Amino acid sequence: MPDAIVFETQRHLKWRALDRLEHVLMAVCGLCLFGFTLSEFADVLFRFLHHPLASAQEFSSGFFIWGIFLGGAVAVRRDTNFRIGAISDKWTGTPRLVAELVKRAVMLAVAGVLTVFGYVNFLHGFGSYMTPSETPIAVLYAALPVSGLLIGLFVVEGLLCGLRNGFDTVELTDVERAIAASTAMDQPRP
Repeated sequence: MPDAIVFETQRHLKWRALDRLEHVLMAVCGLCLFGFTLSEFADVLFRFLHHPLASAQEFSSGFFIWGIFLGGAVAVRRDTNFRIGAISDKWTGTPRLVAELVKRAVMLAVAGVLTVFGYVNFLHGFGSYMTPSETPIAVLYAALPVSGLLIGLFVVEGLLCGLRNGFDTVELTDVERAIAASTAMDQPRP
């Protein structure tokens, strides 16, 4: 079942060993979205009933921050992130290789910044507390270095696989084209 998440046109840029991790991350992102929606709904409902929930904003913030940063890592693996190399997808040969190397170097630098400075913020977060629970804000800041490490892992995966197998995208099958169209996924078109 893990292969169902990866289009065969992108399989040459992915390690099968990380498919399970992608599944787990997507499930966690879904749970974060559900938790965020539920906590916001409960916050509005209980405010309407004149019994506001004291910690609803903390839950909302936590679900939102973790969902966003883990979702960003999944987007990098699925290559549905902000497409800084959308033009190069049409190129082949040396120009494509150079463009892919530059794109992935930039993404790796961003992952490094997220990891290093996110970790610094995480450590400083033990000196600040969320109100009213008095939970260290480091719980929220931890999403930054975790996301940076995952993004770095997925960029290295794509880079090594691309150097070994080539970055050129294989043509979509009819089934994959239908799936991409029905889910409005940003997948390369032939």
